[in-house]
Amino acid sequence: MKTNPEQPPGAESATAAEDARTVAALDTQFQAAVKANDDATMDRILADGMILVIGNGRTFTKAEQLEEARQKQTIYERQEEEEGSQTVRVWGDTAVVTALLWIKGVRGGSPIDYRLWFSDTYIRTPKGWRYAFGQASLPLPKAPAK
Repeated sequence: MKTNPEQPPGAESATAAEDARTVAALDTQFQAAVKANDDATMDRILADGMILVIGNGRTFTKAEQLEEARQKQTIYERQEEEEGSQTVRVWGDTAVVTALLWIKGVRGGSPIDYRLWFSDTYIRTPKGWRYAFGQASLPLPKAPAK
């Protein structure tokens, strides 16, 4: 995980670094919960007013994401961040995680296999960090065969 190089040195930097580690781990946990269609863990991490915007412009609320997980609309073989791609930037009570995500599985009976970039915004609340806003790119072009 890379952290925000713009943080000032000293105590604030140590706090920001700890916050970055916490949010990085939470986002990794969230991706694993999506993969497992674990709506209880997703519910705990997502902020109540959470919105996800995907590359084609569609939006999903927290309730819609939880329902999709409950119905197991996608069965994942992979739903993981590419190792070394995660960057976390912290500004006070806001943190943004950016990473390259590999998604592979079956959605609606059709196979899926693609990578995309995402940015997940977390906010500090009295109950801890919560995932409040997400934005995902369109699927990236496939790499040419070697």
